[in-house]
Amino acid sequence: MRNDIHPTYYPEAKVICACGNTWTTGSTQKEIRTDVCYKCHPFFTGEQRIVDTEGQVDRFYKKLQARQDYISDQEAREAERTSPDRPIVELELSKRSTDILAKADITVVGDALAALEQGEQSLLNLDGFGRKSLSDLKKALRKFGYQLPEIDELAL
Repeated sequence: MRNDIHPTYYPEAKVICACGNTWTTGSTQKEIRTDVCYKCHPFFTGEQRIVDTEGQVDRFYKKLQARQDYISDQEAREAERTSPDRPIVELELSKRSTDILAKADITVVGDALAALEQGEQSLLNLDGFGRKSLSDLKKALRKFGYQLPEIDELAL
């Protein structure tokens, strides 16, 4: 066996816990500092305490908060996307259809949805607004996520 290759052994090494508890043991270090010991570990104390030695809990909470922020942003975008105050022009209908709706004071999506609630015929009665324009309007509303009113045309 070679000489002087082993570290120095300290039979009276002092162990100090973050809670203030100290004891002695044998070690190759004179002083050992630890975060958790038998007097403060949740398993031995029975307390419900989060032991966070490397910031894992904080990182988890940051990720959780980032996810909640993302979800709330998505919900806000969706609410903005289906706002009844959106101008009809943003639906990208034909110029002719947009002009006809503007003449009838239907300038926002909420107005168009209100007209559809009264029945398709209320829009078809507009001069120059036919089945093709109505179909394009409904497709555009569905594309942007609006719920079209279900109306029984036979009952009218």
